[in-house]
Amino acid sequence: MAGYTLSALESDIRSYTEVGSGVLTGAILSRFIENAEYRVMRDVPIDADRKQQSGSLVSGQQTINCPAGCLFTRGIQVYSSTSVITGTNVWLIKRDQTFLNEYVAANTDTGSPKYYAQFGGATGTTDTTSGRYMIAPVPDAAYMFQVHFNAMPTTLATDTSGTWLSLNFPNGLLYACLVEAFSYLKGPMDMLTLYENRYKQEVEKFAAEQIGRRRRDDYTDGTIRIPIESPPQ
Repeated sequence: MAGYTLSALESDIRSYTEVGSGVLTGAILSRFIENAEYRVMRDVPIDADRKQQSGSLVSGQQTINCPAGCLFTRGIQVYSSTSVITGTNVWLIKRDQTFLNEYVAANTDTGSPKYYAQFGGATGTTDTTSGRYMIAPVPDAAYMFQVHFNAMPTTLATDTSGTWLSLNFPNGLLYACLVEAFSYLKGPMDMLTLYENRYKQEVEKFAAEQIGRRRRDDYTDGTIRIPIESPPQ
């Protein structure tokens, strides 16, 4: 199956459901597609959504902003340098905000950071104070840092010519959209069940690729060997 553009996916949804644009308008289909995209995003952490952002800590300041659109944080590195991302570095240990509040009472404990806690949630396309990281100990210098995170993916509504998901997982996206469509149309339960099962089958394979095969290599992990049962001697 070739990858999808927005118009091609809308056309296929109408063809599979045999319902025209008078009922399944562009606005309604946009909602179906967005719901399907978010479903896949939350079912499988996709490598294409992995991002990095660098910056400088502020001496004496306990918090920094989360990157825009940050879904979840994979880790934070803090470097010994205060000018460029280089030199020795340490991965901060994630703890709950309450742990850090006790650890750095009254922000009197300063030094090279060791822990971080996340609170709030980043939204939009720019970094905001609605999502923040608390750092402990409070930085005693403007150390460079790098945040590794998964970001909100681009949707077909924004990139109508095709997104990473629509071009690389088109069948799963289509089945997820058809589940939305048949639910909306109150269509036959057997068709709803059919596409729900097809989606689950495809997303299982997709997950095996994203969090299985893409997390290993033959040199480091060796070739996967499938045991074959032999008849008893």
